[in-house]
Amino acid sequence: MSRPLRVAVLAGEASGDILGAGLMRALRARHPKVEFGGIGGERMIAEGLDSRVSMERLSVMGLTEVLGRLRELFRIRAAYRDWCIHWQPDVFVGIDAPDFNLGLERQLRDAGIKAVHYVSPSVWAWRQGRIKKIRRSVDHMLTLLPFEADFYRQHQVPVTFVGHTLADQLPMEPDRLAARQRLGVPEQGLCLAVLPGSRGSEVGRLAPLFLQAATLAQKSLGPLTVLIPAANEFRREQIEAAVRQHGNGLHIQLYAGQSTDVMIASDGVLLASGTAALEAMLLKRPMVVSYRLTALTFRIMRAMATTRWVSLPNILTQSDWVPERLQDDATPERLAKDLIRILTDGDYRNQFEQRSRFLHRQLARDADKQAAEAVLAVAGVKPE
Repeated sequence: MSRPLRVAVLAGEASGDILGAGLMRALRARHPKVEFGGIGGERMIAEGLDSRVSMERLSVMGLTEVLGRLRELFRIRAAYRDWCIHWQPDVFVGIDAPDFNLGLERQLRDAGIKAVHYVSPSVWAWRQGRIKKIRRSVDHMLTLLPFEADFYRQHQVPVTFVGHTLADQLPMEPDRLAARQRLGVPEQGLCLAVLPGSRGSEVGRLAPLFLQAATLAQKSLGPLTVLIPAANEFRREQIEAAVRQHGNGLHIQLYAGQSTDVMIASDGVLLASGTAALEAMLLKRPMVVSYRLTALTFRIMRAMATTRWVSLPNILTQSDWVPERLQDDATPERLAKDLIRILTDGDYRNQFEQRSRFLHRQLARDADKQAAEAVLAVAGVKPE
């Protein structure tokens, strides 16, 4: 190849930034001359990505929230498409953000650029008609979970199950004491990790709710230390405002990032539905999952859903293993009751740890390496 391998990559939120950074490292390890261009967060930028737009501009959730930013999102996508066609990468990798990336992938593929989508949309769970769009838009799908790959094979979409990077990175037996020492948390005493999300809309809806639930739980549990990681400075400011209004009576310690250590140090986790639920499972920490959307968005998504669960631990096991409290069911009283159980029921905690270890082993497959090799194959390049 006369010029370096060019890989265009686009991630729209924090979890995608983690996957993108790992993929970039693995690609560089397998190909000595590779250039990256696209959109990503701090981790991808640290790996050498020249991010053309702040990833924060793409981080929106929910139908009604997207509508308010639709014009800006279309403008960003059109500008990126034009730049990408001009740059002529050997392959484009869209990481998650399916509503943004799939349309872009279709346009780039029509322009002769190979397209890989990393992280399957939840097409098996809702809006299954999207499989036709996916088939037209991508040359290859990379999935994190085994049942997703089975779904794509059934629909004749080239696919690789790569496993999950979190399962590769996280220890099978987390050291709670060491994590507490790193965070400056007392060795003894009950700790609850509270993760209200990485998007502004999530934190705005969930942080007050979660603090209210922790306050109620503390009345039964006794003194409770609440550990809260902020995904970035934007979220930290939101969380601090919620703490001032709803955190009276709680001992709260706020951190810049460090979500993994926060969960390891905790005895249980209260979190927004999303990747954090998978991480909590891999860390063997019992959890309560909750989420709220606007009423319209929730009704539309519920009507389109084909699975009864939203959290990955429950979807993986096809069971009501982890408490899920969504929308009107997400009340401080209900969440507090769930928290008391996961923090005090010894049998439940032991069973949770055993099942989590089993699932951890299934998902640990060296995902960065497998994803990189699949991307190189689509680009028609052999690892050097």
